[in-house]
Amino acid sequence: MNSILENKIETVENFLREVPTFYLATVSDNKPKCRPIGFHLLQNGKIYFGVGTFKDVYKQLEMNPYAEICACRGGKFLRYYGKVVFEDNDTIAEAVLEKSPGLKKLYNESSGHKLGIFHLEEAVAEFHVMSKLESSYSL
Repeated sequence: MNSILENKIETVENFLREVPTFYLATVSDNKPKCRPIGFHLLQNGKIYFGVGTFKDVYKQLEMNPYAEICACRGGKFLRYYGKVVFEDNDTIAEAVLEKSPGLKKLYNESSGHKLGIFHLEEAVAEFHVMSKLESSYSL
């Protein structure tokens, strides 16, 4: 990964790190669905997110893999959107669960719940100052 792209993805990660909760928007039956999430992990030049494979959001992303993440901080907000790509690599899910003990209580062998890890491709990050676009770049 080139250093310019690394700096851009780190800018997105830094913004997300400064907000406790951000929002994931999907589409279900041609209607928008939005829910709060709080987990993200920057690894190998990608920001990973997780949702339960047993939840409606997972099924929505399988049917329509385009999603948007929105985060607000003060008078600024981030729109980060693109095509969801689920990971087959369980080592990322394990790293996620190690970083987030609260998630480990929900996603484990005893519960039978699995965490579906994804990142965005064909992604765009837009940084806004409430009513105006401050900067935008494709990732």
